Formats: sequence, structure tokens, C-alpha cells
Amino acid sequence: MKKVIEASYLTADSAAHYRTILRYFYHQHERMRDFIAPEEILDYMRAIPSFADYQEEQLHQQLAQLVKWNNLIARQDMTNAKTIEEYKKKRFRYQCTPYTVEIERMIVNLEKLGDTFQGSLERSQFDRLFQALATLQKELEDDLPKSAEESMRMWEDVFRYFQTIRTSTADYIAYINSEQTDQRMQTEAFLVYKNQFTTYLRDFIVSLQKTSLQIQQLLTELTSERMQPFFQKLIEHRGAIPRLEDLSSSAADWLTEFEEYWLSLRQWFLGSATQQSELDILQWQTNEMIRRMTRYVQRIGERQQHFRSRKKDYLQLAKWFVSCTDREEAHKLSAVVFGSMTIQHLQLEEATTENLHVDTWDEAPTELTIKPRTVRYREKTKPGAFSSNEKRKKQQQKQYLMERDQEKRLIEKHMNQGKMTLSELSTVEPFIRKVLLSWIGKSMANKDQVVKTDYGFRVKVILDKEKTITLKAEDGNLRMPDATFMFEEMG
Repeated sequence: MKKVIEASYLTADSAAHYRTILRYFYHQHERMRDFIAPEEILDYMRAIPSFADYQEEQLHQQLAQLVKWNNLIARQDMTNAKTIEEYKKKRFRYQCTPYTVEIERMIVNLEKLGDTFQGSLERSQFDRLFQALATLQKELEDDLPKSAEESMRMWEDVFRYFQTIRTSTADYIAYINSEQTDQRMQTEAFLVYKNQFTTYLRDFIVSLQKTSLQIQQLLTELTSERMQPFFQKLIEHRGAIPRLEDLSSSAADWLTEFEEYWLSLRQWFLGSATQQSELDILQWQTNEMIRRMTRYVQRIGERQQHFRSRKKDYLQLAKWFVSCTDREEAHKLSAVVFGSMTIQHLQLEEATTENLHVDTWDEAPTELTIKPRTVRYREKTKPGAFSSNEKRKKQQQKQYLMERDQEKRLIEKHMNQGKMTLSELSTVEPFIRKVLLSWIGKSMANKDQVVKTDYGFRVKVILDKEKTITLKAEDGNLRMPDATFMFEEMG
């Protein structure tokens, strides 16, 4: 969670100077030139028109700052010192750090990438991955195993192809699903590329279906247990590389790393018990892209058809009507071309019979009042008197209180000296079971496990999770923990 101070030069106040200096170091590193003198950097900076007045003192200050940010490593140059003053002056040569090289390499790739996703759906990458996995399987079955170096090469080949598949397919699908591409597909210019896109996706799907089953079969056989001898060769090769640093990684850490990489490869193709494989998701997304392109092409065609001139169609219809011998034949032709001129609409209300064998004509007709379609039309209303519902309210209130009193008596029937234990009950009513379960649920949300009820008393619920009982009711039995309900009057 520490700060990445190596990236500070990207957003510093003098980022233009820092980035230009480190980009020069990166290019020289790619050409296998490690240590660069300040004089060379100064000449390079002044050769740029924007930095024509760049000062040497400013360069030394910025180089020192880059050393503090761990972007550069300063090494004292004592080979060309001709006087004691030059030796004391501490002339340095600078080398960029690995962090800086990777940051600049990433930025260069981002500059090439642009604002849109790239990627591709390469059919050959799956074939290469299958060949690499087949070679690895043969290595495990071979009686004369290969060297650890060759095993590492096979491992790198497998995951290089796998990484290419993951990144290129994900980027291309993101490109297709981007808003910019989606808008371009809805224009008529997309019709030119329609066949090219669909052929490209269809060929990828066909090749994927052919190769994926073979890859899945290999990965099913190559479990982590079977790969253990191969992992030991990889650990042997990594341990044979001499390092001067005190590496904290051990053979167990390397083994865990290789097993996790292999597990990620298997899950990508095979999935897991709780997660769908990325291969199935890729196939679904590719098919969905083809469907979406087809829908766009269909909509564009319908839009073009809508604005197409139908002059020739009308002339052909006119010729057909002219060739009719009498009016009756012309009426039949009109009914076929334009449909019935006068038609009766039938409408059924929702409250009709559900019998499938009853005809529509057997149902009673519904009378509908047709209102004029004018803005000025207003329905005539009669002034109505205010009706008092006091009597009906009192009746409903009385009925509600009676129901509550009846429910309370049912609960008190199962009480024994202000206490109720579920294990001591025989058969209860479904209503009692529902009330008891609601009390248990409400008590779980309170710290004191006390529930205020609508029947004029409070209930404390004591749940015994270690004891399981069967609560019998008239409509079924319920297996649940035993519970005790303590009742007390409110107020």
C-alpha cells in the first residue's frame, strides 16, 4: 500500500523536462547503453526547440531529484579525472532503474494504443496453445524427461499464448461493445463492413469450437497433482539462476505461484463449481455480437425501405385494376391489396369465462359509451351529497378488535404461568406458528431480545440453538430450534 514514488515524475510541475530526460534514458536502455553522462543529456535537451535555453545547473538539479524518486541510479565517474579538483567534483554517470524502464515501456504502449480498444480474435492462438499443452503433456509421459531449462521454455510458451488470448479477446470485445463502435454500426456506412465482420466472427467461433474441446480435454487430465513433477523442474530452473540479492522467496512460494497460475488457466477453460468458464462467456459474447450486427443491418434495411419510392408498385397495381373485367373482381382485388374497407372490432372484457370450448358469440355483449374526440368535450356531472362513513368505520373497528381479542385468547391458551416453550406444545394453529416466528425474527434485531406486541404485553424470546424440535401445526411440521417466550404486561 506504499506510494509509488517512481511515478512522481509523470505529474510533477516540471513533468515535461522529467519525461523527456527519462524517455531518452529509456531509448538508450533499449539500445543496451546503460550509463549516460550529463553532458550527453544536456546536448540532447538543447537540441529540442522547446528546451533551447536549458541550463546545466537546472539539469543537475532535476537529475538529483530523479535519483531521489528512484528513477535514476547515480554512479561516480572516476576514470576521466585528470586533476584533484575534477576528482573532488564527483562527476556522475546515470542509469535508469527497472521501475522506470517498465513505466516508460507502459507509456509508450499507451501512446500507441490511442483512445480506443484494439485487440483481435486470433484463431491461431488457440491452436498454438493446444500444441503447447500437448507438448507439455508429452513431457510428463516421456520416460526420458527433458532439462529444466526446456521445461521452463514450455511453461513460458503456454502462458504467453494464454495471455495473448486473454488480452486480445477482451480488448476486441470491449472495442465492439464501446459506444463509439455501437454508433457507427447504426449508420448506413456499416453495411459495407457487415460481411467482413460477420465472416470474421463466424470463422473465430468455428475454430474456437474445434480447438476448445481438445484444450478442455487436456486440462481435465493435467491436474495440479499430476503437474507436481513438472513444477519441481520449474523450481529447479529458477533456483539455478544466480542472484546476488537476498531473495526471500523459497521453493514453497514458487510452487504456490506455479499452482495458482495453472489453476487460473484451468478455470478460464473449465470453470469451477460456482463460476462459469470464461471460454463459455467468450462464445456467448461472440454470438451476441453477430446477433446485434444482424439486428442493426435489419433496421438499416427497414429504414431504407421506408423511404424508397413506391411509384412502380402503384403503377403495377393500377395495371391490375385496369385488367379487371367487372366491379366485383375489382372489389376482391382491393380486399386482397388494401384489406377490408369496413371492419367491425370486437372487444372482450377481462371478466370473461375461462372455458376454452365456449365461442365468443356465446358471451354477453358489453356496451361501451363512445365519447367525442374533441378537446372541448366535458362529461356532465351531477352534484353529489357527502356520505358519512362513520357507521361503517365503527363496524370495521369493532370487527378488528374482535379478531385481535380472539387471537389473544388463542395465544393465552398455550401460555403456562406467563411462559410458553415450543417443545412443550402439542399441535398449534397455523396463525400461532406465524406469530411465534415473527416474534423470533423481531427479537433477533433487539439486544435485549424483547418484542412489543399488539396484544398488550411484551415478550422476551430465549432461543436454544443447541436443541432442535419439531413444531407441529395443522398444515404441516417445522424443524426449528427450541424457544421459550416470557410474557409480561406492558405498563
